[in-house]
Amino acid sequence: MDKDEFVHFPIEDSIDLHTFRPGEVKDLLQDYIEEARKQGFEEVRIIHGRGTGVLRKTVHALLQRHPLVISFREADPGGGGWGATIAVLKKTDSHPG
Repeated sequence: MDKDEFVHFPIEDSIDLHTFRPGEVKDLLQDYIEEARKQGFEEVRIIHGRGTGVLRKTVHALLQRHPLVISFREADPGGGGWGATIAVLKKTDSHPG
Protein backbone atom coordinates (compact mmCIF):
# COMPACT_ATOMS: atom_id res chain seq x y z
CA MET A 1 0.00 0.00 0.00
CA ASP A 2 1.24 3.47 -0.88
CA LYS A 3 1.96 5.58 2.21
CA ASP A 4 -0.38 8.28 0.86
CA GLU A 5 -3.35 5.90 0.51
CA PHE A 6 -6.19 6.36 2.94
CA VAL A 7 -7.51 3.50 5.01
CA HIS A 8 -11.17 3.89 5.88
CA PHE A 9 -12.55 2.31 9.01
CA PRO A 10 -15.88 2.78 10.77
CA ILE A 11 -15.99 5.37 13.54
CA GLU A 12 -17.16 3.72 16.73
CA ASP A 13 -17.07 4.74 20.39
CA SER A 14 -13.68 3.07 20.84
CA ILE A 15 -10.46 2.60 18.93
CA ASP A 16 -7.77 -0.02 19.51
CA LEU A 17 -4.34 1.41 18.79
CA HIS A 18 -2.68 -2.02 18.84
CA THR A 19 -3.36 -2.45 15.13
CA PHE A 20 -1.44 0.69 14.13
CA ARG A 21 2.25 1.51 13.97
CA PRO A 22 3.50 3.89 16.70
CA GLY A 23 4.37 6.51 14.07
CA GLU A 24 0.75 6.57 12.89
CA VAL A 25 -0.85 7.14 16.29
CA LYS A 26 -0.58 10.93 16.56
CA ASP A 27 -2.28 11.76 13.24
CA LEU A 28 -4.68 8.83 13.54
CA LEU A 29 -5.87 9.81 16.99
CA GLN A 30 -6.40 13.44 16.03
CA ASP A 31 -8.46 12.39 13.01
CA TYR A 32 -10.39 9.83 15.07
CA ILE A 33 -11.36 12.40 17.72
CA GLU A 34 -12.56 14.86 15.09
CA GLU A 35 -14.61 12.21 13.27
CA ALA A 36 -16.01 10.76 16.52
CA ARG A 37 -17.24 14.23 17.48
CA LYS A 38 -18.80 14.70 14.02
CA GLN A 39 -20.60 11.37 14.53
CA GLY A 40 -22.02 12.73 17.81
CA PHE A 41 -19.98 10.73 20.31
CA GLU A 42 -19.51 12.59 23.58
CA GLU A 43 -17.15 9.99 25.05
CA VAL A 44 -14.70 7.59 23.40
CA ARG A 45 -12.46 4.81 24.68
CA ILE A 46 -8.90 4.69 23.40
CA ILE A 47 -7.27 1.30 23.91
CA HIS A 48 -3.49 1.72 24.15
CA GLY A 49 -2.58 -1.31 26.25
CA ARG A 50 -0.55 -1.52 29.40
CA GLY A 51 2.94 -2.38 28.18
CA THR A 52 5.65 0.05 29.22
CA GLY A 53 3.29 3.03 29.29
CA VAL A 54 4.94 4.87 26.40
CA LEU A 55 1.85 4.75 24.17
CA ARG A 56 -0.39 5.77 27.09
CA LYS A 57 1.81 8.81 27.71
CA THR A 58 1.66 9.71 24.01
CA VAL A 59 -2.14 9.40 24.02
CA HIS A 60 -2.50 11.49 27.19
CA ALA A 61 -0.19 14.21 25.86
CA LEU A 62 -2.24 14.44 22.68
CA LEU A 63 -5.53 14.50 24.58
CA GLN A 64 -4.28 17.30 26.84
CA ARG A 65 -3.67 19.52 23.82
CA HIS A 66 -6.63 18.54 21.63
CA PRO A 67 -9.21 21.36 21.42
CA LEU A 68 -12.17 18.94 21.23
CA VAL A 69 -11.25 17.06 24.43
CA ILE A 70 -12.83 18.34 27.65
CA SER A 71 -11.23 15.76 29.94
CA PHE A 72 -9.88 12.22 30.05
CA ARG A 73 -9.47 9.47 32.62
CA GLU A 74 -8.37 5.88 33.01
CA ALA A 75 -11.05 3.41 31.96
CA ASP A 76 -12.82 1.42 34.66
CA PRO A 77 -11.57 -2.15 35.21
CA GLY A 78 -14.26 -3.62 32.93
CA GLY A 79 -13.28 -1.22 30.15
CA GLY A 80 -9.56 -1.91 30.19
CA GLY A 81 -8.35 -0.22 33.37
CA TRP A 82 -5.06 1.56 32.86
CA GLY A 83 -4.76 -0.09 29.43
CA ALA A 84 -7.42 2.25 28.06
CA THR A 85 -8.33 5.91 28.38
CA ILE A 86 -11.79 7.47 28.26
CA ALA A 87 -11.88 10.89 26.59
CA VAL A 88 -14.83 13.24 27.06
CA LEU A 89 -15.44 15.33 23.95
CA LYS A 90 -17.06 18.70 23.50
CA LYS A 91 -20.64 18.41 22.39
CA THR A 92 -21.41 18.93 18.71
CA ASP A 93 -23.27 22.07 17.72
CA SER A 94 -26.95 21.31 17.42
CA HIS A 95 -27.54 24.10 14.95
CA PRO A 96 -25.97 24.64 11.51
CA GLY A 97 -23.37 27.22 10.89
